[in-house]
Amino acid sequence: VQLQACGGGLVQAGGSLRLSCAVSGGTFSSYAMGWFRQAAGKEREFVAGISWNGGITDYANSVKGRFTISRDNAKNMVYLQMTSLKPEDTAAYYCAADLRRIGVHRNRFGYDYWGQGTQVTVSS
Repeated sequence: VQLQACGGGLVQAGGSLRLSCAVSGGTFSSYAMGWFRQAAGKEREFVAGISWNGGITDYANSVKGRFTISRDNAKNMVYLQMTSLKPEDTAAYYCAADLRRIGVHRNRFGYDYWGQGTQVTVSS
C-alpha cells in the first residue's frame, strides 16, 4: 500500500488549501483514513479521520468547523479541505491508512501506512 499526499503550499492567514492523498494497493474502500500534522519540534498530532465509507468523521478541536475530510472510494482518494487557515496550522501534513479497522480513531500508532507529508505554511 502506498500513499501520496499533495496540495500543500504557502497561504496567507484566512486562506484555504485542499490536500489530496492518493492510495494505491490493497482495498482502499475498506480502510479507515486519517490526516495528521507535525509542526517543527512537536509531536505528530491527529487532525481528522474518516471511516471506510465516509459515513463517520472526526476532527481535532483545533480544526473543527474549519477543516473537512472526505473520500472518494471510486478514485482511491482522500481529501482535506482547509479553510480559515491560521499560522498555527503550519505543519507537515500526513495522510495515513488503517488496514485493520473500518471506523475512525485518533491513535497514530494504529495506522499502518503513511504518506510522505506535504508542507502547509500559513503566514500572518
